[in-house]
Amino acid sequence: MTAVTPISVTTEALPSLIRAVLFDLDGTLVDSAPDLAGATNEMLLARGLPEVPFEQLRPMVGAGARGMMGIAFNVGPMETAFPALRDEFFDRYEQRLLRATRPFDDVEAMLETLRADGFSWGIVTNKSERFALPLAQGLGWAARAAAVVGGDTTPFSKPRPEPLLEAARRAGVSAAECVYVGDDARDILAGRAAGMPTVAVRWGYLGQGEPIDAWGADVVIDTPAQLIDWLRNKNAAVEVLKSGALA
Repeated sequence: MTAVTPISVTTEALPSLIRAVLFDLDGTLVDSAPDLAGATNEMLLARGLPEVPFEQLRPMVGAGARGMMGIAFNVGPMETAFPALRDEFFDRYEQRLLRATRPFDDVEAMLETLRADGFSWGIVTNKSERFALPLAQGLGWAARAAAVVGGDTTPFSKPRPEPLLEAARRAGVSAAECVYVGDDARDILAGRAAGMPTVAVRWGYLGQGEPIDAWGADVVIDTPAQLIDWLRNKNAAVEVLKSGALA
């Protein structure tokens, strides 16, 4: 009878413990729609045009100037009128960056619980540093975050993985030890490309593409507290697997 060689399972072959949580900003940590929509409607009013209802602008927040100018003026990035409209939009938005922008309900409690549980956390957004850094500062997050990476911090923005990898580097962890949390399909694409587990949040803006359950995230959550539960359960499961491998 041929002897069966036992299969050796090493801890290196097992999933990594999560040590850091990286978040998208707009639609994930903060509700910035009132200020982004406000800047857009300021532009319309300055031209004697009617405002666009907030409910129409809110889903386009994740698309930034491209989405807002598309809804308000029916102008796309490839059209000659777009750069001037975009620049005016940025200038107006900068003047009202924190006028009505607030963290979503229970986000502050979630961030504090992450700290208490020993996780570091950071921000990876397609918002340029011009807006992302003062926003994080104004919310009291800049000193607490392990990283704040904007859309122009690296040569690429999401859905490319480079911004997420830069945030992991700044946080002092490997990509496999991070999870990326966002409210847009691009967030999930970026997280997967970076080799990170991904979490999609239902409370965000979600865009107008595929439904959230089709994005391919590892988990979809309804509340910030559910992220804490998922992280604890995930790390507990990894600890059990590692204990078995070492037994």
